[in-house]
Amino acid sequence: MSTFEQVVVIDGKGHLLGRLASIVAKQLLSGQKIVIVRCEALNISGEFFRAKLKYHAHLRKITRYNPTRGGPFHFRAPSRIFYKAVRGMMPHKTARGAAALERLKVFEGVPPPYDKTKKVVVPQALRVLRLQPGRKFCTVGRLSHEVGWKYQDVVARLEERRKAKGAAYYERKKIAARQLADAKKNASVKEDTAKALASYGY
Repeated sequence: MSTFEQVVVIDGKGHLLGRLASIVAKQLLSGQKIVIVRCEALNISGEFFRAKLKYHAHLRKITRYNPTRGGPFHFRAPSRIFYKAVRGMMPHKTARGAAALERLKVFEGVPPPYDKTKKVVVPQALRVLRLQPGRKFCTVGRLSHEVGWKYQDVVARLEERRKAKGAAYYERKKIAARQLADAKKNASVKEDTAKALASYGY
C-alpha cells in the first residue's frame, strides 16, 4: 500500500487483529480509503480460552452511575471489534482522526459490491508469517459468538452461497477461455486480410 488507490479492499481472513489494525490506522491517517471484509475470520494470537477471559474482563468495565448512558459501549460483532481496535490507534477525537475513521468500512462476510472487486492481503499482518508454527490462535468470529454476537450462522450461510456462485462463475470463465483459445487456433484468415491486420500491428 505504498501508492494511493481509489479504495483498497482487504480480505481479513488469516490476519492478526492488532497488527492489521495498526497498519490500517496508519494508512487511514495518510488519506487512503480502506474496506475490510470477512472480519469474522480475523485471528488473535493465544488460545481461545485466554482471549475469552480477557474479553469478559473488558465487558465488566462499566460506568457506575448510568451504564446505559455513560458507556463504555462494548461491541460484540467482529467488524465492530476491529473498528474499535483501529479507533484506539488514532486520535479519533480530533478533526483529522474523525475524518480518517470516515475512510474505513468494515464488514462480516463479503457483501456486494465487494464480492466482485479485487481483494488484497497485508503480509506484515498475516498469521502464518508472524506467528511461529504450532502456536495457538483463535478467530474473532468464534469469540464474538461466545460473547453475544447472534449472526454467525447467517454470515456462514451467506458465505456458502457466495462461494458457490463464485465457483460457478469460475467454471464458466474457464470454458469461455478454452473456447476462445480453440477459436483462435482454428481460425482461417485470408492472406490480404492478414496483411492488412499485420500493418496495424495485429
